[in-house]
Amino acid sequence: MSTVIGLPRPDGTTERRVLREPVAWPRPAAPPTSRTAYAAAHVVADPLGDNAPGAPAVVDWDATMAFRRHLWSYGLGVAEAMDTAQRGMGLDWDATRTLIHRGAAEARAAGGRIAAGAGTDHASADLPGLPAVIAAYEEQVAVVEDAGATVILMASRQLARLARGPEEYHKVYSRVLEQTTAPVILHWLGPMFDPALEGYWGSPDLSRATASFVDLVRDHAGAIDGVKVSLLDAAHEVALRRALPAEVKLYTGDDSPPDRPWSWPPPGHG
Repeated sequence: MSTVIGLPRPDGTTERRVLREPVAWPRPAAPPTSRTAYAAAHVVADPLGDNAPGAPAVVDWDATMAFRRHLWSYGLGVAEAMDTAQRGMGLDWDATRTLIHRGAAEARAAGGRIAAGAGTDHASADLPGLPAVIAAYEEQVAVVEDAGATVILMASRQLARLARGPEEYHKVYSRVLEQTTAPVILHWLGPMFDPALEGYWGSPDLSRATASFVDLVRDHAGAIDGVKVSLLDAAHEVALRRALPAEVKLYTGDDSPPDRPWSWPPPGHG
């Protein structure tokens, strides 16, 4: 039987649309063991909510949590409150904090894996210095840890603006990593996704930035579960994987450009 949905109109009424028959994807008997896989889940906006730019986010929490239960049923973990959850693009910090706590509670009930983003996006864009950036990170890390999720340390626009070289990135991240209660995931988001992050890790040159990043990971390998790099460069990810300590995972994304899809590892890099 076809599924019929109601799409909201501006006047508050709905328009009926008939969807094609759904694909019956088989569910695994248990989560995968050869890989650790996270789905960076979206949130579901309340279709009748006042989700205008700058307004507090109005989320359909029932549908949002149902989607996460659906992902866990396929053995996937959930990477919560990331940019794919419209964070920084409509999802404000109050809604993000609620999302992290509700998602973590649902994960416990479902026996699912969850990690959640901790950054500095709740703080003023013009933070006065590195101590303020550290304090902003600490506040969000505390929220994620209190919820019971694995911390994903997100890139910070304020840090990108303030840092004057690799040493200052290391100072901030080292201070945060020294306080976390369990290994975290580091997320390196490139300027192709957020131009404000140009020159992250202390240099606009990719090889120098990577050397800075790898030095940080090696210095704090015991506090780092893995890294996720979003630079749209498959060969760079292969080289980075080889440079990381053996105990640190590299989480490979599916965000290659649609006109240049690639398998993993790319040809010639097996």
